Amino acid sequence: MSTTQQSYIAVEESKTAAKPVSLARLSDYLELIKPRISTMALISVALGYTLASAHSWSLLPLIHALLGIGLVAVGCNSLNQMLEMKSDALMPRTANRPLPAGKISLPEVLVFGIGAALTGIFYLATMVNLLTAFLAMMTLVLYVLVYTPLKRVTSLCTTIGAIPGAMPPILGWTAAGGNLNTSSFTIFAIMFFWQFPHFLAIAWLYRHQYHQAGLKMLPAPDPAPRMIGWMCVIYAVALIPVSLLPQYVSLTGTFYSVVALVLGIGYLAFSIRFLRNETRQTARQLIWFSLIYLPLLLLTLTWDRLQLFN
Repeated sequence: MSTTQQSYIAVEESKTAAKPVSLARLSDYLELIKPRISTMALISVALGYTLASAHSWSLLPLIHALLGIGLVAVGCNSLNQMLEMKSDALMPRTANRPLPAGKISLPEVLVFGIGAALTGIFYLATMVNLLTAFLAMMTLVLYVLVYTPLKRVTSLCTTIGAIPGAMPPILGWTAAGGNLNTSSFTIFAIMFFWQFPHFLAIAWLYRHQYHQAGLKMLPAPDPAPRMIGWMCVIYAVALIPVSLLPQYVSLTGTFYSVVALVLGIGYLAFSIRFLRNETRQTARQLIWFSLIYLPLLLLTLTWDRLQLFN
């Protein structure tokens, strides 16, 4: 075999080897940004945008908002995983994430996360508006620099974390030119209260892993019987009147309130079911219903809002 033929074969083999490596790197970065959570957040942004601009909806400003907020979300999730690398390595459910598994280096994630976040904030400031850029920056600070470190200090981290968790539709609202008023606060309150039964059920499922990793999450590894169930029920009860507020601030009509009431009763029923019998099955059922509740509620809220302008 000639030297030329050998060189050609070597080049082709290197191309073949590089292809799966590149795909693997792309997959690692995709996992780093938590695509399912980011997608749900961006859907909430789009619905918040539509709520604020129901009378004059426009696609291009929404695209700008989604791009900027999406970059900030990428930065949030990447930096969160960077700060939680050691605790992630101690939990079976997260040990195979890119950082603890050694698939991506710490400096890479630091540059990637900060770069994405700063680019997103700058993009929002120039292409959307300063209020949205500021709120996105505060969401980043609360999530990465407050909530994430507090997970090792106090169980109150869940309450702090619920604030940035409730921000996506508000970012969409302000991106459409909406002010921070009673209507936007109502949407924020719904998102805030919805999170507690959802995350408490998740924390109950993985309480031993959280404890093993040194995270001060509710519940403790061996909580008092029904304590977490009662907390879920209390928040589910509080969510019902909160979810009915949009009609009283003239954001929607009666149809939304009927749907919100039905969904709220369902969320409460699954919380009571978990309270009465705290098992992995009832916890997963509560999580499952929470993931049905939120998109249905927000879609109904948006649809009913649009009907007011038809």
